[in-house]
Amino acid sequence: MTELATDWSTDGTARRRDTYYAATLKKFVPFRDPIVFKKGSMQYLWDAEDNKYIDLLGMNVCISVGHSHPTVVKAAQAQAADLTHCTTMFYHPVPAHLAEELAATLPKGPEWVVHFCNSGSEAIDLAMTIARTHTGNLDLLALRTAYHGPTAAAQSVTGISGWRHPGMPGNVAIIPEPNQYRGIFGENAGAAPYLDEIERTIATATTGRVAGMLVESVQGYGGIVAMPEGYMSGAAERVRAAGGLYIADEVQSGFGRTGDHMWGFEADGVIPDIIVMAKGIGNGFPLAAVVTKREIAEPMAEKFLFHTYGANPTCCAAGRAVLQVIREDNVQENARIVGAELLKRLEDLKSKHKAIGDVRGRGLMLAIEMVKDHKTKEPDRETTAAVFEACRESRLILSKSGPNQSVLRMVPPMCLSLDDVDEVAEGLDRAFSGLG
Repeated sequence: MTELATDWSTDGTARRRDTYYAATLKKFVPFRDPIVFKKGSMQYLWDAEDNKYIDLLGMNVCISVGHSHPTVVKAAQAQAADLTHCTTMFYHPVPAHLAEELAATLPKGPEWVVHFCNSGSEAIDLAMTIARTHTGNLDLLALRTAYHGPTAAAQSVTGISGWRHPGMPGNVAIIPEPNQYRGIFGENAGAAPYLDEIERTIATATTGRVAGMLVESVQGYGGIVAMPEGYMSGAAERVRAAGGLYIADEVQSGFGRTGDHMWGFEADGVIPDIIVMAKGIGNGFPLAAVVTKREIAEPMAEKFLFHTYGANPTCCAAGRAVLQVIREDNVQENARIVGAELLKRLEDLKSKHKAIGDVRGRGLMLAIEMVKDHKTKEPDRETTAAVFEACRESRLILSKSGPNQSVLRMVPPMCLSLDDVDEVAEGLDRAFSGLG
């Protein structure tokens, strides 16, 4: 076969995107000028001109254990060479093993079962359907500034207007997020007033009986907003009292990223009824899963529900390798140690640069929030954009996030090292100092 030619030039790639991509794909770009990435290795990226970068975005939190991690690549290559795809209608051992190994990472007690699908958005859709089917209730609760995905159903539980399009399904009540920096009850208000809001919302904006509540243990796109102590367990208690299920969205916060635990919800000692996983599960291979208690999943068997590529053996082989690397390379512990050190350096930057209103995070989920005034906390989207662009000059890749695009989000591959922390902190310092 003739080898297909690939034009790696930035101008050529930009021209093809502008000509052939739909408007929806052309909008979601980070930098003013295009950048083409050609190679990745662990926490590093190289562009088409061979410039080296530190990836603090993990390709949107998908790269958990490192770009092109040799263990993951080897596992996927071996499986693809034997059988690239086998629909889940037929039996294959690799997805079955992955289901068993995922269940083993979860709290003991429940009998966990797994449904594989292709993306986090699909998994959210499925979790919503499971909750409504099991409970017989329609109403769902979701948080402001939550992001659960761009599909129609996932949009309906996303509390950021820029991601919400016309025609979303209903029966969703949005409630205040327990943001300890800029929440409606002020700084460090704790969980209690926000738990009261759950009860008020159930009493006033639902039938009084709910299907469930979706919570990101640490809101990702919303600006790295960690749930305060007691919130997740308290939310589960209140939702269950109204007949619903507690649905943990671990798409971004799972797989050891928060450092102290494998799963973000473990920080509060809660055991969810449904857990949604994606992104880091495949380290870049398209894979997601909904894990739930067996008795909750059983009513779903009354009708067909099928994801063509959901249990793809090549992706599941990559997923098994990801779990292996997390276990054998102490990835979670590295996220805890390196994340804590980087957070210290961000605190130093906050004391030095007045544009920084808050720094926060857990493990390797970190954020810098920019404000125009420390008293009013007015979001500073313009400064965030300027610092973001300047970070490119220091070869740092991160993202602008939050409902006002006023947060710099850092969610790097969990192999980021202590040696990288100096370079990251110095690059950020240069970017802020260059504001003038």
